[in-house]
Amino acid sequence: MEIRRDRYLERLIAHKGNGRVKIVTGIRRCGKSYLLFQLFKRHLIETGVKPNHIIEIQLEDRSNKELRNPDACLAFIKKQIKDQKPYYLLIDEVQLMDEFEDVLNSCLHIQNLDTYVTGSNSKFLSKDIITEFRGRGDEMYLRPLSFKEYRTIQPDKPFDDVWTEYMTFGGLPYCALLPSREEKADYLKRLFDEVFLRDIIERNRVQNDSQLESLLNVISSAVGSLTNPKKLEDTFISSGTGKLSAVTIKQYLDYLCDAFMIEQAERYDIKGKRYISTPYKYYFTDTGLRNARLNFRQLEETHLMENVMYNELCLRGYSVDVGVVEINERQEDGKYVRKQIEVDFVCNKADERVYVQSAFSIPTTEKRQQEERPLVNVGDGFRKVVVTKDNVIRHNDENGILIMSLHEFLMDERALEK
Repeated sequence: MEIRRDRYLERLIAHKGNGRVKIVTGIRRCGKSYLLFQLFKRHLIETGVKPNHIIEIQLEDRSNKELRNPDACLAFIKKQIKDQKPYYLLIDEVQLMDEFEDVLNSCLHIQNLDTYVTGSNSKFLSKDIITEFRGRGDEMYLRPLSFKEYRTIQPDKPFDDVWTEYMTFGGLPYCALLPSREEKADYLKRLFDEVFLRDIIERNRVQNDSQLESLLNVISSAVGSLTNPKKLEDTFISSGTGKLSAVTIKQYLDYLCDAFMIEQAERYDIKGKRYISTPYKYYFTDTGLRNARLNFRQLEETHLMENVMYNELCLRGYSVDVGVVEINERQEDGKYVRKQIEVDFVCNKADERVYVQSAFSIPTTEKRQQEERPLVNVGDGFRKVVVTKDNVIRHNDENGILIMSLHEFLMDERALEK
């Protein structure tokens, strides 16, 4: 079965022939190679491009090991170009090539060559590309399947059943197509240990594997919780699992972010209009990998729903922060105490802002008021939304806050804009 990735394919097509290097980044096994070497290549052929004008280099393939040498790779590319018609260069896992920036820069000087590459590490791609290409590279971040994409695999299955599966096993395409829960779980556990973990350890020359694995366990267990390196250092000391310094923890967290395994959400003081340096929240790019790390033991739906919503908001192009609102709360003795309350997501896109609260269930008026309390105290005119797993009809309540179901939020990409 083919899973359509139209959002990404259309972006590649829109940037075709624009004189820039197109860089498709994202976590391993999220479908970058399939997008480029299957979907986009098919588009090229269907629009009249001859197969011999498409140059394919898959650097992860052992048989292409010699092309990981930058000079050999550049010589190979130039040898394939035999006329003045447009050629399309597709390179998979470009970070496996030494000095790949120089090779791509050289490709930009070939007038009839349009270049597309994939890579699985932001440290070797995003940061270097920005420096080396200075506006001549277009980066596209490919995420695992969204719920809506995942739903196309089982369109007739009840929403709750598909949601449970998606929340548990995530959106890596190959995993999504496996027939049984046992096969999905085995695949994710093997993938985590044999590919992701090994890759991070080898690439960054991590000396103490067990420390990194312990940190991964802590981060996985506390997904969506506020933390920072110092707080994590104290956790290691208090739990008796050994000492891991805040400096090393920060380094390990950077490794995990660079590999696109986790993402860091910063805290934003809404009324003060400033960022708060720490603590942060960390979300997993794929909930299936997070659950596999914990052997599928901690499946708290409230936290996983929040993680999925974070990923979905980022997918829709929002810059997502964790909001903080300070209020004066009256105590039983009549005195007022300054207190911080949290807005789950502050979402910005161009001049648009929307505040989003993840509420697993709001069965009573009291619970709804509790969930809405941070939004009510924001004090500005931007849209405010509560998303609940409950089967509710979309409506605005007496506070002007929009209430919608998780189903609508996940299936309608414009649900927040209406």
